[in-house]
Amino acid sequence: MCNKTSPILIRMIKHKRLAYKIPFKLEVVKYAKEHGNRAAERHFGPPPTEKMIRQWRKQEDQMQKADKSKHTFRGHAAKWPQMDIAMKEWITKQRNKGFAVSTKMIIYEAKRIALEKGIHDFTGSPSWCYRFMKRCGLAMRTKTRTAQKMPEEYESKILSFHKFVIDARKRNGFEIGQIGNMDEVPLTFDVPSNRTVDRKGAKTIAVKTSGHEKTHYTVVLSCCADGTKLPPMLIFKRKTFPKEVIPRGVVVHVHEKGWMDENGMRVWVEKVWSKRPGGLLKKPALLVLDQFRAHISETTKKCFKEVKTHLAVIPGGLTSQLQPLDVSINKPFKIFMREEWNKWMAAGNHDLTPTGRMKRPTITQVCEWVKTSWHSVKEEIVVRSFKKCGISNALDGNEDGILHEDSEESDVSDCEQLSSTNSDSSSDEFLGFTED
Repeated sequence: MCNKTSPILIRMIKHKRLAYKIPFKLEVVKYAKEHGNRAAERHFGPPPTEKMIRQWRKQEDQMQKADKSKHTFRGHAAKWPQMDIAMKEWITKQRNKGFAVSTKMIIYEAKRIALEKGIHDFTGSPSWCYRFMKRCGLAMRTKTRTAQKMPEEYESKILSFHKFVIDARKRNGFEIGQIGNMDEVPLTFDVPSNRTVDRKGAKTIAVKTSGHEKTHYTVVLSCCADGTKLPPMLIFKRKTFPKEVIPRGVVVHVHEKGWMDENGMRVWVEKVWSKRPGGLLKKPALLVLDQFRAHISETTKKCFKEVKTHLAVIPGGLTSQLQPLDVSINKPFKIFMREEWNKWMAAGNHDLTPTGRMKRPTITQVCEWVKTSWHSVKEEIVVRSFKKCGISNALDGNEDGILHEDSEESDVSDCEQLSSTNSDSSSDEFLGFTED
């Protein structure tokens, strides 16, 4: 009969590896120097074992010089130490200027430095960023959110909305590409983050801006259930049309308060909605809107009727459940916008006013940010969001399981977005490295 221990049993009885901080190791070393390694093993362990104590005695000089709060000599040494030095200097420089530093920005800069230094095997993966931050004592801090429970009376309103949409689809036979959603997103010329990479233990975390975080404008986003993203429309707070160059693929409108109104809706219908794929043919369409008064005024309804568009108006208080843009799409868009702003701030060489204040980004720059950010939102997130809201699901009911599922897309995994753009979401602007 074989007396060998089963491999399964070996795995079961294997001890969990323990971690020891430097003060404890030095105490063991001191005892071992006075009484011997075996005596130290009997006194403090095992573990630590005699073999471990011998190793600690060899490392005594290094431990005396190291940070006493850490578990030293854990993990692998940096493969590119010159990269760590350059990146830590860059982060320190950015933070001293007050700029927010995201994990995405770290990866972008690291790739640039690698190219400059001829490091061809550097990929700049999120895991490298995590290890780099850990080696250099850097951390990300995030706010927590309080979960909100939906009032019970809303459930009947959701069912009524779904029934209205299903009945309209059966009655009119809308193509999936002719089912849309439109929403206004208020933004400011400065898009600062409340998170940044910084050294652990820092008491004051300041983020520099150009001073225009209260100067607002409105971005009108719209998309269709097949993943089509329509050109964004920007509404600026002014009375005259800007003389700056407007990038192709962006519509600009002006309003004295920078808001949407009936005239703005007319412009959007003419320049965006009517020019969607199928719009020139006036294919029957269904557009999901919230209850904002400019969306559902008689003048606006007349505009939609002329282009054969039926409206599905979301009941008050339920846009977080029934509006695709709110559920999963606006968040990644805002993350990408913040990333564009961070790049602009970090680039430096900004124009100044006669009093020495930094000028705000130009309308051309803002339009480019919006265009780039909207393009970066993945089409599959758009498709999924419509289904999660119960708007474009298969009419035979086999996709009903998608309704109101927990939103992975709405939290936007930055790592996913990073790989999809061969960069970095936004999530996340940040890759999810947090300090609890």
